[in-house]
Amino acid sequence: MLLVIDVGNTNTVIGIYEQDKLLNHWRIRTVVDHTIDEYGMLILNLYKTSKIGSRSISNIIISCVVPSMLNILEPLCRKYFHVTPLIVGPGIRTGMPIFYDNPREVGADRIVNAVAAHDKYEGDLIVVDFGTATTFDYVTKKGEYMGGCIAPGVVISSEALFRRASKLPPVELTRPRQVIARDTISSMQAGIIFGYAGLVDGIVNRIKKEAGTECTVIATGGLAGVIADETSTVQHVDEMLTLEGLRIIHSRNV
Repeated sequence: MLLVIDVGNTNTVIGIYEQDKLLNHWRIRTVVDHTIDEYGMLILNLYKTSKIGSRSISNIIISCVVPSMLNILEPLCRKYFHVTPLIVGPGIRTGMPIFYDNPREVGADRIVNAVAAHDKYEGDLIVVDFGTATTFDYVTKKGEYMGGCIAPGVVISSEALFRRASKLPPVELTRPRQVIARDTISSMQAGIIFGYAGLVDGIVNRIKKEAGTECTVIATGGLAGVIADETSTVQHVDEMLTLEGLRIIHSRNV
Protein backbone atom coordinates (compact mmCIF):
# COMPACT_ATOMS: atom_id res chain seq x y z
CA MET A 1 0.00 0.00 0.00
CA LEU A 2 1.01 3.60 -0.61
CA LEU A 3 1.20 6.27 2.10
CA VAL A 4 0.87 9.82 0.72
CA ILE A 5 1.73 12.87 2.83
CA ASP A 6 1.07 16.49 1.85
CA VAL A 7 2.72 18.93 4.27
CA GLY A 8 1.29 22.45 4.23
CA ASN A 9 2.21 25.43 6.38
CA THR A 10 -0.85 24.95 8.60
CA ASN A 11 -2.07 21.38 8.09
CA THR A 12 -0.65 18.07 6.94
CA VAL A 13 -2.95 15.74 5.00
CA ILE A 14 -2.24 12.01 5.01
CA GLY A 15 -3.80 9.32 2.83
CA ILE A 16 -3.56 5.57 2.29
CA TYR A 17 -3.96 4.12 -1.22
CA GLU A 18 -4.33 0.58 -2.40
CA GLN A 19 -3.49 0.85 -6.10
CA ASP A 20 -5.72 3.77 -7.24
CA LYS A 21 -8.26 3.59 -4.41
CA LEU A 22 -8.07 5.99 -1.47
CA LEU A 23 -8.82 3.85 1.58
CA ASN A 24 -8.57 6.47 4.32
CA HIS A 25 -7.27 9.98 4.97
CA TRP A 26 -6.55 12.29 7.90
CA ARG A 27 -5.75 15.96 8.48
CA ILE A 28 -3.37 16.94 11.30
CA ARG A 29 -1.63 20.16 12.30
CA THR A 30 1.83 20.90 10.93
CA VAL A 31 4.03 21.40 14.01
CA VAL A 32 7.69 21.96 13.19
CA ASP A 33 8.95 21.45 16.75
CA HIS A 34 7.51 17.94 17.15
CA THR A 35 10.10 15.20 17.35
CA ILE A 36 10.46 12.30 14.94
CA ASP A 37 8.94 9.98 17.52
CA GLU A 38 5.97 12.28 18.28
CA TYR A 39 5.01 12.46 14.61
CA GLY A 40 5.87 8.81 14.08
CA MET A 41 3.58 7.58 16.84
CA LEU A 42 0.78 9.91 15.70
CA ILE A 43 0.86 8.71 12.09
CA LEU A 44 1.39 5.09 13.07
CA ASN A 45 -1.57 5.18 15.48
CA LEU A 46 -3.85 6.77 12.88
CA TYR A 47 -2.87 4.02 10.48
CA LYS A 48 -3.08 1.11 12.90
CA THR A 49 -6.44 2.11 14.41
CA SER A 50 -8.03 2.21 10.96
CA LYS A 51 -9.55 -0.89 9.37
CA ILE A 52 -6.55 -1.19 7.06
CA GLY A 53 -3.86 -1.19 9.75
CA SER A 54 -3.13 -4.90 9.41
CA ARG A 55 -1.62 -4.42 5.95
CA SER A 56 1.89 -3.06 5.46
CA ILE A 57 2.99 0.19 3.84
CA SER A 58 5.34 -0.58 0.96
CA ASN A 59 5.78 2.91 -0.53
CA ILE A 60 5.62 6.53 0.67
CA ILE A 61 5.56 9.83 -1.24
CA ILE A 62 5.75 13.29 0.34
CA SER A 63 5.11 16.81 -0.93
CA CYS A 64 6.26 19.49 1.47
CA VAL A 65 6.34 23.31 1.50
CA VAL A 66 7.96 23.43 4.96
CA PRO A 67 11.59 22.35 4.38
CA SER A 68 12.35 21.72 8.06
CA MET A 69 9.56 19.12 8.18
CA LEU A 70 11.53 16.87 5.84
CA ASN A 71 14.14 16.50 8.60
CA ILE A 72 11.36 14.86 10.63
CA LEU A 73 9.45 12.93 7.99
CA GLU A 74 12.29 11.28 6.09
CA PRO A 75 13.83 9.53 9.14
CA LEU A 76 10.29 8.87 10.45
CA CYS A 77 9.45 6.87 7.33
CA ARG A 78 12.59 4.79 7.64
CA LYS A 79 12.20 4.20 11.39
CA TYR A 80 8.47 3.43 11.62
CA PHE A 81 7.67 2.05 8.16
CA HIS A 82 11.11 0.84 6.96
CA VAL A 83 10.59 2.75 3.70
CA THR A 84 12.69 5.47 2.06
CA PRO A 85 10.13 8.06 0.90
CA LEU A 86 9.94 9.66 -2.52
CA ILE A 87 10.07 13.46 -2.13
CA VAL A 88 8.35 15.66 -4.73
CA GLY A 89 10.95 18.12 -5.99
CA PRO A 90 13.57 18.70 -8.67
CA GLY A 91 14.42 15.51 -10.53
CA ILE A 92 11.06 13.85 -9.92
CA ARG A 93 9.17 12.76 -13.04
CA THR A 94 5.80 14.52 -13.05
CA GLY A 95 4.96 14.16 -16.73
CA MET A 96 4.21 17.89 -16.82
CA PRO A 97 6.39 20.58 -18.49
CA ILE A 98 6.77 23.56 -16.14
CA PHE A 99 6.90 26.93 -17.90
CA TYR A 100 8.06 28.94 -14.92
CA ASP A 101 11.11 31.23 -15.08
CA ASN A 102 12.68 29.13 -12.32
CA PRO A 103 10.82 25.81 -11.96
CA ARG A 104 12.50 25.18 -8.59
CA GLU A 105 10.51 28.09 -7.13
CA VAL A 106 7.14 26.43 -7.71
CA GLY A 107 5.68 24.89 -4.56
CA ALA A 108 5.44 21.11 -4.65
CA ASP A 109 1.76 21.26 -3.76
CA ARG A 110 0.99 23.45 -6.80
CA ILE A 111 2.62 20.98 -9.19
CA VAL A 112 0.94 18.01 -7.51
CA ASN A 113 -2.47 19.71 -7.84
CA ALA A 114 -1.80 20.53 -11.49
CA VAL A 115 -0.85 16.92 -12.30
CA ALA A 116 -4.00 15.57 -10.66
CA ALA A 117 -6.27 18.14 -12.30
CA HIS A 118 -4.90 17.42 -15.78
CA ASP A 119 -5.32 13.69 -15.22
CA LYS A 120 -8.91 14.02 -13.99
CA TYR A 121 -10.42 16.93 -15.95
CA GLU A 122 -10.43 17.92 -19.61
CA GLY A 123 -9.39 21.09 -21.41
CA ASP A 124 -7.57 24.14 -20.08
CA LEU A 125 -7.70 24.27 -16.29
CA ILE A 126 -7.40 26.66 -13.39
CA VAL A 127 -6.74 25.13 -9.97
CA VAL A 128 -7.58 27.23 -6.91
CA ASP A 129 -6.10 25.88 -3.67
CA PHE A 130 -7.43 27.34 -0.41
CA GLY A 131 -4.53 26.72 1.93
CA THR A 132 -2.44 28.98 4.15
CA ALA A 133 -2.05 30.93 0.92
CA THR A 134 -4.67 30.89 -1.82
CA THR A 135 -2.97 29.83 -5.04
CA PHE A 136 -4.21 29.98 -8.63
CA ASP A 137 -2.53 27.78 -11.26
CA TYR A 138 -3.16 27.62 -15.00
CA VAL A 139 -2.66 24.31 -16.84
CA THR A 140 -3.17 23.98 -20.60
CA LYS A 141 -5.13 21.16 -22.19
CA LYS A 142 -1.77 19.75 -23.35
CA GLY A 143 -0.76 19.32 -19.72
CA GLU A 144 1.63 22.28 -19.48
CA TYR A 145 2.01 24.15 -16.19
CA MET A 146 2.05 27.83 -17.19
CA GLY A 147 2.18 29.55 -13.77
CA GLY A 148 -0.33 31.48 -11.74
CA CYS A 149 -0.58 33.75 -8.73
CA ILE A 150 -0.59 33.67 -4.94
CA ALA A 151 -2.87 35.59 -2.57
CA PRO A 152 -3.05 35.61 1.25
CA GLY A 153 -5.10 32.72 2.58
CA VAL A 154 -8.58 33.07 4.05
CA VAL A 155 -7.56 32.08 7.58
CA ILE A 156 -4.46 34.27 7.88
CA SER A 157 -6.35 37.25 6.45
CA SER A 158 -9.19 36.86 8.93
CA GLU A 159 -6.72 36.38 11.79
CA ALA A 160 -4.92 39.57 10.81
CA LEU A 161 -8.26 41.40 10.87
CA PHE A 162 -9.17 40.61 14.48
CA ARG A 163 -5.57 40.87 15.71
CA ARG A 164 -5.05 44.36 14.30
CA ALA A 165 -8.55 45.71 15.02
CA SER A 166 -8.98 45.67 18.80
CA LYS A 167 -12.80 45.68 18.81
CA LEU A 168 -13.21 42.89 16.27
CA PRO A 169 -13.44 39.33 17.68
CA PRO A 170 -12.39 36.00 16.10
CA VAL A 171 -15.21 34.56 13.99
CA GLU A 172 -16.17 31.18 12.59
CA LEU A 173 -15.68 31.03 8.83
CA THR A 174 -19.24 30.19 7.85
CA ARG A 175 -21.61 31.79 5.36
CA PRO A 176 -23.69 34.65 6.79
CA ARG A 177 -27.34 35.00 5.85
CA GLN A 178 -26.83 38.21 3.89
CA VAL A 179 -24.16 40.63 2.77
CA ILE A 180 -25.88 43.63 4.41
CA ALA A 181 -25.26 42.30 7.90
CA ARG A 182 -26.70 43.79 11.08
CA ASP A 183 -24.19 42.60 13.69
CA THR A 184 -20.41 42.59 13.96
CA ILE A 185 -19.89 38.83 13.63
CA SER A 186 -22.07 38.57 10.52
CA SER A 187 -20.45 41.69 9.06
CA MET A 188 -17.02 40.12 9.39
CA GLN A 189 -18.23 36.81 7.97
CA ALA A 190 -19.80 38.58 5.01
CA GLY A 191 -16.63 40.53 4.30
CA ILE A 192 -14.42 37.45 4.52
CA ILE A 193 -16.58 34.88 2.71
CA PHE A 194 -18.11 37.10 0.03
CA GLY A 195 -14.92 39.12 -0.28
CA TYR A 196 -12.86 36.03 -1.03
CA ALA A 197 -15.49 34.76 -3.45
CA GLY A 198 -15.10 38.05 -5.31
CA LEU A 199 -11.31 37.72 -5.22
CA VAL A 200 -11.54 34.21 -6.72
CA ASP A 201 -13.90 35.29 -9.49
CA GLY A 202 -11.80 38.35 -10.27
CA ILE A 203 -8.49 36.49 -10.57
CA VAL A 204 -10.01 33.53 -12.45
CA ASN A 205 -11.56 35.87 -15.01
CA ARG A 206 -8.26 37.71 -15.44
CA ILE A 207 -6.43 34.41 -16.02
CA LYS A 208 -9.02 33.39 -18.62
CA LYS A 209 -8.67 36.74 -20.38
CA GLU A 210 -4.87 36.61 -20.38
CA ALA A 211 -4.82 32.97 -21.53
CA GLY A 212 -7.40 33.74 -24.21
CA THR A 213 -9.46 30.65 -23.51
CA GLU A 214 -12.24 29.24 -21.37
CA CYS A 215 -11.07 27.03 -18.52
CA THR A 216 -12.50 24.42 -16.20
CA VAL A 217 -12.02 25.73 -12.65
CA ILE A 218 -11.33 23.30 -9.79
CA ALA A 219 -11.13 24.28 -6.13
CA THR A 220 -9.31 22.28 -3.48
CA GLY A 221 -8.06 22.77 0.07
CA GLY A 222 -9.71 22.88 3.47
CA LEU A 223 -12.00 25.86 2.85
CA ALA A 224 -12.75 25.10 -0.80
CA GLY A 225 -16.37 24.15 -0.19
CA VAL A 226 -17.13 27.25 1.90
CA ILE A 227 -15.77 29.78 -0.60
CA ALA A 228 -16.44 27.96 -3.88
CA ASP A 229 -20.19 27.83 -3.27
CA GLU A 230 -20.27 31.64 -3.31
CA THR A 231 -18.33 32.05 -6.55
CA SER A 232 -19.63 32.15 -10.11
CA THR A 233 -16.51 30.62 -11.68
CA VAL A 234 -15.64 27.46 -9.68
CA GLN A 235 -17.16 24.39 -11.32
CA HIS A 236 -15.72 21.56 -9.22
CA VAL A 237 -14.68 21.15 -5.59
CA ASP A 238 -12.15 18.35 -5.18
CA GLU A 239 -10.77 18.22 -1.64
CA MET A 240 -8.64 15.12 -2.32
CA LEU A 241 -6.95 16.57 -5.43
CA THR A 242 -3.49 16.84 -3.83
CA LEU A 243 -3.53 13.29 -2.51
CA GLU A 244 -4.56 12.03 -5.93
CA GLY A 245 -1.72 13.99 -7.52
CA LEU A 246 0.76 12.36 -5.17
CA ARG A 247 -0.53 8.93 -6.13
CA ILE A 248 -0.18 9.73 -9.83
CA ILE A 249 3.36 11.13 -9.46
CA HIS A 250 4.40 8.08 -7.45
CA SER A 251 3.14 5.78 -10.19
CA ARG A 252 5.26 7.69 -12.72
CA ASN A 253 8.41 7.21 -10.68
CA VAL A 254 8.32 3.52 -9.72
